[in-house]
Amino acid sequence: MTNVSEVQKLRSVATRHALYGMALPAGVLKSLQKRGIYCTPGISREHQHLANRYVLRGVESGGAVSDMGRACAFVAEDGSPLPWLQSVDSIAVNGRHAIILAENMVRLEMLRSGRTCELAITLHSLSCVPGRTRPQISSEVLFRGRDGVLPVDLWKEEHRPLRGKLTPIFYSRSGEVLPLPSRFEEAIRRITAATCCVGCKHTHVGVPPVVRGQSV
Repeated sequence: MTNVSEVQKLRSVATRHALYGMALPAGVLKSLQKRGIYCTPGISREHQHLANRYVLRGVESGGAVSDMGRACAFVAEDGSPLPWLQSVDSIAVNGRHAIILAENMVRLEMLRSGRTCELAITLHSLSCVPGRTRPQISSEVLFRGRDGVLPVDLWKEEHRPLRGKLTPIFYSRSGEVLPLPSRFEEAIRRITAATCCVGCKHTHVGVPPVVRGQSV
């Protein structure tokens, strides 16, 4: 029987995972750093003084080399893309691409090693705490896929036209195909493309903000 301390520990682990992303072994992090792939999946709470409100801040980031890729991006709860606050231009590749602000957001994070992929989709929102002026970040895991398999080598130039059209196939422990959340399928295809975009310097999921007065 699970005692109270074990339950609290499990909740703490789930919270860390939701806020800071997948817990990756030190060897994997070292391999990503060695290849110059920098992904920052952490979500923070920020206060907008002029608007007098709190928002969540995330950074679409990541990229790939031929044998590895890692990326994270953010969408709305219904799966639609979020407009960025600003895009981030850099001389370096496979790093930060855009800053996203929203009152709630869904994070997609994917790691690719060869054709094998890990995927985590988590919902994050702000919730009021009685007796406190600052809201806390509430997080929930919506989907977790392990050891997914890409059908082709999407990072190769000859397969570039297929990027954004394919996703890894994930299986349950019993060998059954795990269905992807339908409202996030387009975003999953795009984050898959990001983990196969060698020398990435652009966003794959976030969209430009609509300028006031600009026709759509």
